[in-house]
Amino acid sequence: MSGQDGQTPDRRRPRAEGLLGGAAQPTAPRRARSRQEAPTAVRRAALVVAVEALALTVLAVVLLVLTLTGSPDSVGRALAEVVYVGLGAGLLAAAAVGLWRVSGWARGPVIVLQILLGLLAYNAAFPAQQPLLGLPVLALVAAELYLLATPEARLAFLDR
Repeated sequence: MSGQDGQTPDRRRPRAEGLLGGAAQPTAPRRARSRQEAPTAVRRAALVVAVEALALTVLAVVLLVLTLTGSPDSVGRALAEVVYVGLGAGLLAAAAVGLWRVSGWARGPVIVLQILLGLLAYNAAFPAQQPLLGLPVLALVAAELYLLATPEARLAFLDR
């Protein structure tokens, strides 16, 4: 014979479970997600994004060291710059993992960040006259956008 709440009478529920509710039980078993092997272009794009994330991480550490050892005009602004660069590195690293797994969410942020990095790199290479800084970043951005625009990369994200 079952109790009032569908439980057998010999099983006593803990007081917290009675007050707060029991743990949720899955209603149906989850279907297995098919792991699609990423095409070569998408894997290469993920590697380019990982290189960019690593470069931004190094830049954040360099900026932090310069902030701590130097005398910036505003320590708050300098630390905020370190945080922004670190957040960009973290976002790129997460997007690299997402691209490697062919996750549908990863492609959009990567493209937006590539456009922003391209604008910054162009500004560094030409108006700021620092081509040794700007041109390598422009090359990475161009490679990344090309790899994500290939037909095999577009088809990989089509079903997502």
